[in-house]
Amino acid sequence: MVSSPACQITIAMAAVLVVIIQLLCFCIAGSEASPSPSSSPSHSPSLSLSERDRIIRLPGQPQVGFQQYSAGDNLVFLQKWFAKFPQFRNSSLFITGESYAGHYVPQLAELMLQFNKKEKLFNLKGIALGNPVLEYSTDFNSRAEFIWSHGLISDSTYKMFTSVCNYSRYVSEYYRGSISPICSKVLNQVSKETSRFVDKYDVTLDVCISSVFAQAKVLSPQQVTETIDVCVEDETVKYLNRKDVQKALHARLVRVRRWLVCSSVLNYELLDVEIPTITIVGKLIRAGIPVLVYSGDQDSVIPLIGSRKLVHRLARKLALNTTVPYRVWFEGQQVGGWTRVYGNMLSFATIRGASHEAPFSQPERSLVLFKSFLQGRPLPEEF
Repeated sequence: MVSSPACQITIAMAAVLVVIIQLLCFCIAGSEASPSPSSSPSHSPSLSLSERDRIIRLPGQPQVGFQQYSAGDNLVFLQKWFAKFPQFRNSSLFITGESYAGHYVPQLAELMLQFNKKEKLFNLKGIALGNPVLEYSTDFNSRAEFIWSHGLISDSTYKMFTSVCNYSRYVSEYYRGSISPICSKVLNQVSKETSRFVDKYDVTLDVCISSVFAQAKVLSPQQVTETIDVCVEDETVKYLNRKDVQKALHARLVRVRRWLVCSSVLNYELLDVEIPTITIVGKLIRAGIPVLVYSGDQDSVIPLIGSRKLVHRLARKLALNTTVPYRVWFEGQQVGGWTRVYGNMLSFATIRGASHEAPFSQPERSLVLFKSFLQGRPLPEEF
C-alpha cells in the first residue's frame, strides 16, 4: 500500500503496475475541486509491498491546460520509464486518478492503445476514475441536487440554482469573464446558505477553524480572500517543506520558495473542463479495457449523482446489460458503499462516508475497492 500527502491510497499486487495520475489543484469558480481538505483518518491499514510491486506517480507536467500535450507528456514519461525498467514491460498495467484525472486518465489510456498498434508496450488492463470530471454539464449541475438533498440550501434557492442559473452556466460565464447579474445573485445566495464553515469536499465533516481564518488562498470568486482547510493539510504542507524530507524525496523546488498544494506556477486552460471525456471512456470499453468509476458519497464538488447518471447512460449507449444489480458492498462488518456493474466491463461504486478524494477519508474501504478491481473480483457482498 502507498499513502501520499495527496491522500490517495491504492494497492499494487505482484507483477502489477498501478499508475496514479493526481491533479493536485483543480479550482473551479464558485467551488473547490482540489485535493479534499477533509479530516484525516485516524489510522491507515499497513500492508507490505513485495519487491515486484510498483506504483508510479507521474509528476506534474507543464502546460497542464493543453490536454493533448499533457497526455502526450505522460505517454513519453511511461515510454522512458519502461526503457529504464524493461523487467516490468509484461506486468499488468492499471491507471487510476481522481477529480480532473477524469480527463487525464482516459486521454492517456487512449494514446496507449494507439501506441500499441505500432509497438506493443503497454499491457493496459483497466482504469479507475474517482469522483471524475467526465461531462461538464452533468457533473457540475448535479451539485445543486446534492447540496439541497443534504440540507445545505433551501427549497427556494434550489429552485433558483436549477432553473434561473445553474452551476455549469455560472462557471462558463466566470471563465469567460462575463458573469451575468442573475447568476451572480444566485451563486451569492448559494454561498451564503452553504457557509464557508462547511467543507465542500466532504459536507459531513468538520473543518479546521484556525485554517478558515488564517489562510488567504483563492477558492472562489465569492470568497476571494478565504479558504477552508483542515489542520491535517497544514501539517502535511509543513512536513513536505522540511529540507530533510525534500532531500529524502529527491524533490527540488523550481521557481518557487516553498511547496503548496495549489500552485500558481502552472497555467491552466480553464475552458478545457468543458471538453467531454465520457466518449473516450466508451472507446476504451469497446477496445476491451475495463473501467471503474467510483465516488466518495459526501463530495459536493463532483457528486456521485452526476457520475452515476453518466455511467448508466454510457452503459445504455454501449448496450451493456446489468451483470451486478445495484447493491451494497462490505468492508469488514460495515457497508462500504453501493455498486452496479454493466457487462463485466463498466462498474460504478460509491464509497460510503468518503470525500472528494475517497482514500483520504475512507482508506480501508477504498483499499477493498481497489483490491477487488485489480484482482477482477466483485466487491464483497457479505461479511
